[in-house]
Amino acid sequence: MAGLIEDYALIGDMHTAALVCRDGSVDWLCLPRFDSSACFAALLGSERNGHWRLAPAGAPPSSASGNAAGPAARRRYRGDSLILETEWQTATGTARVIDFMPPRDGEVPALIRIVEGVHGSVEMELTLRVRPDYGRIMPWVRKVDHDLVATAGPDSIWLTTPVTLAGRDFAHHGAFTVEAGQRVAFALIWSLSHHSRPQRCDAGQELASTERFWADWASGCTYQGEYRDAVVRSLITLKALTYQPTGGIVAAATTSLPEDLGGVRNWDYRFCWLRDATITLEALLRTGYTHEASAWRGWLDRAVAGDPKDVQIMYSVTGERRLTEWEADWLPGYEGSSPVRVGNAAMGQLQLDVFGEVVDAMYLGWQAGIKPERHTVAIQRAMLGYLEKIWDQPDEGLWEVRGARRHFVHSKVMAWVAFDRAARAARSGLIPGPFQRWERLASQIHQEVCEKGFDPELGAFTQAYGSTALDAAVLRISEVGFLSPRDPRMASTIDAIMKRLMPGGFVRRYEIPERTGSEVDGLPGSEGAFLACSFWLANALVLAERQDEAAELFERLLGVRNDVGLLAEEFDPRYGRQVGNTPQAFSHVPLVQVALNLEQQPRHLSRRNMPVPA
Repeated sequence: MAGLIEDYALIGDMHTAALVCRDGSVDWLCLPRFDSSACFAALLGSERNGHWRLAPAGAPPSSASGNAAGPAARRRYRGDSLILETEWQTATGTARVIDFMPPRDGEVPALIRIVEGVHGSVEMELTLRVRPDYGRIMPWVRKVDHDLVATAGPDSIWLTTPVTLAGRDFAHHGAFTVEAGQRVAFALIWSLSHHSRPQRCDAGQELASTERFWADWASGCTYQGEYRDAVVRSLITLKALTYQPTGGIVAAATTSLPEDLGGVRNWDYRFCWLRDATITLEALLRTGYTHEASAWRGWLDRAVAGDPKDVQIMYSVTGERRLTEWEADWLPGYEGSSPVRVGNAAMGQLQLDVFGEVVDAMYLGWQAGIKPERHTVAIQRAMLGYLEKIWDQPDEGLWEVRGARRHFVHSKVMAWVAFDRAARAARSGLIPGPFQRWERLASQIHQEVCEKGFDPELGAFTQAYGSTALDAAVLRISEVGFLSPRDPRMASTIDAIMKRLMPGGFVRRYEIPERTGSEVDGLPGSEGAFLACSFWLANALVLAERQDEAAELFERLLGVRNDVGLLAEEFDPRYGRQVGNTPQAFSHVPLVQVALNLEQQPRHLSRRNMPVPA
């Protein structure tokens, strides 16, 4: 049975990622890229759906009951890296397991595990079950020389092992003893099944080069403030979720980890959302990572190229558009949370906010010196022409509701952002364009939102026109420059959200009455607090010069990270647990934003004039 979501640490190679439980089991791994099928899927089922455990003999596995088992003393990332170290203390000695994936550039993916004796001697056990196609297929397993190879269809997975393995119960098992100063290394390597055997790797050399890579990369961070450790860990996580060949950044490394334990709110997040565009670009630029920012912008430009009416809210890491959703019905789901979904049907939704995100990202990039190219300007012009025709239509909104379309306030605000940023860019000479027309459209949308989106009796901007429900997305109104942070309507909106959307001290996305939840977003059940929303509140408090409240909330958010600094999509105060897909880029990026903003003067923080490196 899988561990708690916060029991998992991330390792990766900028093509894909694995989740390692604190009990020593790799329970999730997709090969060869983030959105490929998983060969280890115990996270969403049981060990029979594939896993690779390496732990002291007799140490029981973790369980989702929260009773993490065995003699594991502690774990950490080695410095500013994605190299995970788990140290086990037993009655006979101490051993350390070092897990990592060497960064690759055209090479085949490898997951390396090194067992290192610290003192005394420790008996270790290994169990390997390879199950391609999300834990469904029993592969053909054979020995080639001293290695083990599992083949199914197009995939071959090779295990280089110095330990003799024996087959039992449809798995391979091995036992060995590690002494102080001794190292025992294992390497799991994927290749296409019709290719020749992949080249073996030197585990020691790969460890040294991986450590150098991350140390060099982390040294490029320009932020040296009070929250440096949390910021750098979040940036490393963001880098790990980046598909190196294209610059696309996936929302999370997993699919179908539930927002509601035991419920149906289970989605595939191994894709790239346009909603993340501006805030991700801003975080990278403001911390000195201009290369990554430029690569992300390049992915964005390529993904949205074409007819603007075909713009989607998400794409694959390479920009593919067809992300057909289906259900892996042989998997019971995390803690019985079914269905397990692969692909995401929300790709076909209308979400007006994405147009604002794309244009804002372009504008921010131009301000930072990412030179506008002719085709990029043409894409923006076409998108604005299309948005002019549809901005007054209802949509599914930022939260991808699977109920009826509505006139979501956040969607209209982001439509305003699109025309506002385009007008600013054209008026300042960054790009050619009819800035006066765009200014008129921005003014028209602004007036409508203020008239229809603000409820004077509630004293708050609401989720949608005519609604009395609150939505945390409107916290971004001052961040994007739609209203001054000192506008009394923003102050009262912040207070209303803090009063009605903060059970347990964290901000929920929107109101979901337990009995009428299906009327809100088309889905039964409830969910935890969406962590990005709590960061948005902290940022709104900073902008409103309520620094003490912002800092207190930020510290509370830092406190729900797991032991290696990772955040999932949500935190459920009912159970005191992380929920949703993990690690979540949309949680870590606003963490960076708030940390930086807390140390700068509020007057500089509106995105109308966001400071970025030249």
